[in-house]
This record gives sequence, C-alpha cells and structure tokens, in this order.
Amino acid sequence: MSDGLFDQFKHWYEKRHEYAREWKLRTGGQVVATMCTYTPEELLIAAGMLPVRVLGAHEPQNVTEPHIFGMFCPFCRDSLAQGLLGRFDYADGVTLTQSCIQYRQAFNSWRMHVPTVQWDYYLPMPNEVQSSHARAAHYAEVQSFRSFLETLTGNKLSDEKLHEAIAVVDENRRLLRELFEYRKETDPKVTGVEALYASLTAQFVDKREHNEALKKVLAALPKRKLNRPEGIRFMTIGSENDDVAFMSMVESVGSTIVIDDQCSGTRYFWNESKKDADPIKAIADRYCDRPACPTKDYPSHTRFDHVLGLAKEFNARAAIFLQQKFCDPHEGDYPDLKRHLEENGIPTLFLEFDITNPIGPFRIRVEAFLETLTEDELF
Repeated sequence: MSDGLFDQFKHWYEKRHEYAREWKLRTGGQVVATMCTYTPEELLIAAGMLPVRVLGAHEPQNVTEPHIFGMFCPFCRDSLAQGLLGRFDYADGVTLTQSCIQYRQAFNSWRMHVPTVQWDYYLPMPNEVQSSHARAAHYAEVQSFRSFLETLTGNKLSDEKLHEAIAVVDENRRLLRELFEYRKETDPKVTGVEALYASLTAQFVDKREHNEALKKVLAALPKRKLNRPEGIRFMTIGSENDDVAFMSMVESVGSTIVIDDQCSGTRYFWNESKKDADPIKAIADRYCDRPACPTKDYPSHTRFDHVLGLAKEFNARAAIFLQQKFCDPHEGDYPDLKRHLEENGIPTLFLEFDITNPIGPFRIRVEAFLETLTEDELF
C-alpha cells in the first residue's frame, strides 16, 4: 500500500500535457518541446520558457510511416507520432541537440509537419566529446543558441540570468542525487518506479516547482518504512525508457530496481556544472562531461566502467538491458557492455521492445531470470 509520498510526481507524469498547458496559461511563457537530454535547458529557463521533454505514449499508431522508416527505433516513431497527433499542440518551439541520425530525422519531420510549432532550433553538438576540439566547438554552438533565443524573444540573456538558471537546474540535479542515494540502502526507502517518476517529471515540470516537491519528499524519507521485500536488486540499462508499467512489473515479481543508466534517469541529472564566471562555458562543459550516451562515447568507452561502478555502488545483483528495437547506438554497445558486466560478476538479461511493451512475455522472462539468480545463491 503506497503512503502517497510520490503522488505529486505520479500525477505530473500522468497529466504532463495538462501541466504544460496550465503552466503556459498561468505564466504567459513559451513552452519548448525538447528532443534529447543533451538540450541545454538552462538557456530556455533563463529565457523564461518551460522545457518539456518529448516522451512517447507506448500506444499503437499509424501516422509516422509517410515521414520516417518503420525500421527507425520505437522512440523515434512514438515521439514523432505524439507531435503529429497534436499531443504537444501547446509547444511554441521544438529543439534537438544532435544525438543519433534517426532521431534527427524525427525532429525534421516534427518541425516541418507539426502545425502548431512556431519555431525550431537544431543544436549540432559534437558527437566525439572526447576530442580536444569538442569543448570549443560546443561552446560556440551554445553561444549561438543564446543569440538565437535573444533574437526570438527580444530580450537579452544576461550572464546573471544564465547563472540563476544554472543554479536552479544544478539544485534539481543535486536533489535527485540525494533521492537516489536512498536506493543504496538494504530494503530501499525508494522504489524504482518512484525514482522514475521523480527523474522523468524533472524533464518537463518547472524546475523551481520540482525542487520544492523533491525537498518535501527528502524531508519525509528518513522516517519512511515501505515494508516490502527487497528481493533481487536490479539495475536497468539501455535506450530511453519511460515505461512505468514495465518497471512496476519488474518490481512486482520479487525484485527492486535500485539504479539505472538511461537518459530517462541518471544520465539526465548525474553531474552538475562546474563553477565558472562564464555561464556559457559552465553550461557547454557540463554537457560534454555528463555520463555519456553511446552516441558520444568513443573512441574510448568511458561508460562501461561508469555503468559497472553504478552497479557496484548501488549493490545491484544483476542488470536488465531494456532495449528499443533498432536502436543502433545501444545495439552497437550491448555485446561489449554485457561482457564487461558479466566478467565482473553482474549477470544480465536482454529485453527488446517496440512501441508497446509486451508486459506478459517480459514477466515470464524476468521471473525465469530471477529463478536462475536465486538458484545461483543457493548453490
């Protein structure tokens, strides 16, 4: 039985479009649909805008085939469908920071064919962030984005406004890290589903409002008792995953999801910006430094040891790869990352899904995986 501590986040998640419409009506500010968590939200917030991450709906659709190939990943197709179906009709603009080539095509279709979008911006962030030239290149691109927003709004984005926005976003990252710390405990006070509600809603709720909600939760957590069996401690890895139903299923069959490496979770908020008198440098460097997505993790695979480190730090007994079908960057990483984890004592399960998540068949596979892990402990 839930104690209602995370009900605000659950409500925001389930009513995210209603929240954005109400925010726009209340503030008169612009709402911006952001595609990819590499978008420098700090600039949008400094401009008085609300960044709203484009998420899918995990429901069948038949509107994207004229625009992008059916072999593009489900997230590309579902995100585009939400735009074409008018779910984001409140968004004044749409932005994408370079991730994979398929999602860039989904963005192109969004900006061309979602009639309510009044402006768009593509920020070509370097994919090879390990290059010695990456930071200078990204600095220039973030500076160009600043100039674009100033021209668009007719208002100067002063260093002071940008530093204020950085402080608000960094506070949000810090509070989410504090929340996730509770998942290290035996019998964690925070479930995987609750943590997902918190990290996902941070991506479309006004950060100041989200920070206040996080503070209330953090104040109540020390005395919280969930009275649920911990079971096997899992880590989730892979492509974008905002499917709460899947997470609920995993935690209903004798396990707890204690940490993740996904852009819907830790990769979004894990690192804060470093102090710098130049706010553009602080912002640009922070996105180059964040835990890498596979599209930005070469020639050295820095994320392999990062993922293993998270698994060890949060005492994950095993890992589930939850993979969007046809996601080339993650599929390219998977064999080597699987080997890296298993050679270091972390068994893995691979699950691949399309737009809708086959909860029934996945339940059977997760339960079978749990049985093998339990047998290993017995013998």
